[in-house]
Amino acid sequence: MSINFLNELQELIDSRKEQMPENSYTTKLFQKGINKIAQKVGEEAVELVIESKDDNDDLFLNEAADLMYHLIVLLTAKGYRIDDVVKILEERHK
Repeated sequence: MSINFLNELQELIDSRKEQMPENSYTTKLFQKGINKIAQKVGEEAVELVIESKDDNDDLFLNEAADLMYHLIVLLTAKGYRIDDVVKILEERHK
């Protein structure tokens, strides 16, 4: 799988924000607002830290995926994209 999947995921999240389909977890997050989305990012970050202390790679990687997903939702809710974060990382690398 390619890192480009993150861009595909962002596009899917964008479409969820525009179309707000029923029975979509992403739609529910957008409906609850920025505070709930930010809270979910925090929760997932804490869960990732907890799993990093154990030896279960599967749980650790799943929590990392949850954190990345919720971060992209938060970026989208704030009007940003993953590319905006990548640009900052690239600038720091120079």
